[in-house]
Amino acid sequence: MRLWHQSLLSILPKSQLLAQWRELNSIFVKEDRHILINYIYDYPKDDLLAYTQLVLHEMCARDINIRTLDKMERYFANGPFEKVTHPFVHHHNEEYFEICYFNLKEKFVRGQKDFDVERYEAITKMYEMEIGK
Repeated sequence: MRLWHQSLLSILPKSQLLAQWRELNSIFVKEDRHILINYIYDYPKDDLLAYTQLVLHEMCARDINIRTLDKMERYFANGPFEKVTHPFVHHHNEEYFEICYFNLKEKFVRGQKDFDVERYEAITKMYEMEIGK
């Protein structure tokens, strides 16, 4: 279970983006505890809502059908929420970006079917720009 660095959402392979939505829905229903996501509970729900909106925006941009939003709506029913521009700011940092990059690199190297060369090159270019700051 992982929440990808927000900067990578627009170039994630489709399978990772779909898995991200499934993982978010699992959090909405069970408030899963997992070593890779426990940090989200140190933040207000505003951060998770902002992150979820980024995922939904990317899914819509790719014309990915979202069957239902009911789990998300129930989870965030106790709004209103503050606008957050950089969700999980202390965790989704340069180091976390690098961790996510190498996770994706391994998926590409191992031959993930929906991970083409153009997408990998875009991710690598973003990594070089992010780390080369």
